[in-house]
Amino acid sequence: MTRDGRLGVGIIGAGRVGPVIGSALAGAGHALVGITHGSDDARVEAMLPGVPILDALEVVRRSELVVIAVPHDQLEGLVRGLAEIGAWQPGQLVLHTDPGFGTGILASAVAKGVIPLAVHPAIAFTGTSIDRRQLVNAYAAVTAPATVLPIAQALAVELGCEPVVIAEEDRPAYAEGIATATEFSRSIVRQATELLLRAGVPNPGAYLSALAHSTIDHALADAGSGTPGMPPATIDG
Repeated sequence: MTRDGRLGVGIIGAGRVGPVIGSALAGAGHALVGITHGSDDARVEAMLPGVPILDALEVVRRSELVVIAVPHDQLEGLVRGLAEIGAWQPGQLVLHTDPGFGTGILASAVAKGVIPLAVHPAIAFTGTSIDRRQLVNAYAAVTAPATVLPIAQALAVELGCEPVVIAEEDRPAYAEGIATATEFSRSIVRQATELLLRAGVPNPGAYLSALAHSTIDHALADAGSGTPGMPPATIDG
């Protein structure tokens, strides 16, 4: 880390999450040193113009902070594989964005001397600049050893999020809560749009937009206040 706290940041994972995290950290003043190849390099270039596309080993070699944003079932193997070839550097910050894991998943890198961090911004990523605006109003789950927890919290703030500390042992419950909210919402909207199509509504997505957003807003307000919700309103009442 430089004297002013700015870091050389490398991103492993060029899907919906990695480029957005990189863009947010660049906006906070960090220097992006590289990102791995993805399925849509043109989109990555639009999000991170001029940032070199490198292999994972080179990203790690160049970085003070490595952000890993890969699918859930790939994370452990990736970290372990990089450890086996001696890629990790003592004192290097390694941050993953998976909701389901704390820092234990980084154990093979920790054995090589890295500083483990887990930061999950709680938004539905699209992989576009829209996400940067969503981050500003979002929370992020942070998990890290007590001695370096302030670093994880500071990075969450630099993403635009309000950090919420989640204990290592509570990450599975946290991930289940996030999955329930996202998958249940999508399933309900799909079912509702199919029913409205059958009823002859020509654009059910647009028709449901105000209703769905207002219903969720009311439910979130009730959850935040700890008071029971009002009975759901009907379309005609």
